[in-house]
Amino acid sequence: MPYAKMAGRRWPAPALSFVIALFLVFSLPPYFTGDTRVPATFSLHYPLLVAHVMLGSIAMVTALAQLWPGLRRRHPALHRRIGHIYVGAAIPAAASAIVIGAATPFGPLLAVSNVVLGTLWLWFTVNGFAAARQRNFAVHRRHMIRSATLTFSIISNRIWGPILFISFHPLRDTVFGGSEEHFLWLVAGIGGWLGWLVPLAVVQWWLNRKPVIATSPIP
Repeated sequence: MPYAKMAGRRWPAPALSFVIALFLVFSLPPYFTGDTRVPATFSLHYPLLVAHVMLGSIAMVTALAQLWPGLRRRHPALHRRIGHIYVGAAIPAAASAIVIGAATPFGPLLAVSNVVLGTLWLWFTVNGFAAARQRNFAVHRRHMIRSATLTFSIISNRIWGPILFISFHPLRDTVFGGSEEHFLWLVAGIGGWLGWLVPLAVVQWWLNRKPVIATSPIP
């Protein structure tokens, strides 16, 4: 998978690794004990949610490895194997995100965001994999940059939530008539959209500004 030459820049692996590790340490433990932060809305909701979380975690870790330019240059075979693991985790994670996301208990605005996010995540991953199979590595890397961005977007989603909750809280009694449910629906919905739209827009701007060049094919 990645990525463009980082001329004169160091790959910020330690910082990103720390953020991802912190996120996983905070997010995963409830799912090892049968707990959840998301109320179930249908019979298979919890099993699908657990599968999504675990597969998404694998996708995050493997995507981090794939984003390291040195791995592709120095260990192309390992890059390819880890890429297969990423695709094998991301595709079912995205598919399950569409199903459980459409049935979210946090309102229709978030439901639409979840479905669009899951669909794009699936689309970029499948097309990136297909491009690699066709040995079109420039297109492959562009799609996988987008796919990895959506994989990591859950982290920025967690940042937007508290910001929006605090910012909109004064409107709860006036605009929403004191309805805690509708207030949370709006906050969750806007946070859901911003969580993946902002990173994807930034990455797309970067791709348009600095096209990715396939400097070396992956054997």
